[in-house]
Amino acid sequence: MTRILLADDHTLVREGLKQILGMADGLTVKGEAANGAEALALLRQGEWDMLLLDLSMPGRSGVELIRQIKDEFPRLPILVLTMHGEQQYAVRALKAGASGYLTKESAAAELVAAVRKVASGGVYLNMDIAEKIARDFQPEGAALPHQQLSDREYSVFRHLAMGRTIGEIATLLCISGKTISTYKTRIQQKMRINNQAELIHYAIKHRLLDETGEGFE
Repeated sequence: MTRILLADDHTLVREGLKQILGMADGLTVKGEAANGAEALALLRQGEWDMLLLDLSMPGRSGVELIRQIKDEFPRLPILVLTMHGEQQYAVRALKAGASGYLTKESAAAELVAAVRKVASGGVYLNMDIAEKIARDFQPEGAALPHQQLSDREYSVFRHLAMGRTIGEIATLLCISGKTISTYKTRIQQKMRINNQAELIHYAIKHRLLDETGEGFE
């Protein structure tokens, strides 16, 4: 029996996923977490065969959480299940150590197939994400400015691109406004952008904003 830890901050989403996975032979959700801290605590307390992880949860989440989990549990397979359908998210999650990336728009059958493949040691990307990555692939020397940002810088970049203030971003990411201002300056220098208006224009031009309006931590 494949023991799954499910981490998602929405109770209704967890209930739906538990029902879907519970009907599949050999799969069982043995634990639930509503945020990154709870997920880490449960991982440290028991034995798990895989983690099904949402990227956007309260507190520490996203690629930083994936990286920390892989540092502590290097053999644990992680399947990301998220509302973010952009290839940039998938690439960063995979580089951090995730073994699969699936959007919440996927069908139940695809979810089960992805869980089985990742739990068995494989890698899974749904077709839309795989096609976007292949289509946007460029040689290293032709990397776009936003691809040069660190994961945290990219998170701040996304929030800025949605028109959020320094204070709002600091609250969302639980770090000081001074630190956010430092990130903003660094982002503008790396991307050779002079102000937030240009940054927003860049994000729209390169389709880096999804319909959810949420950032990526």
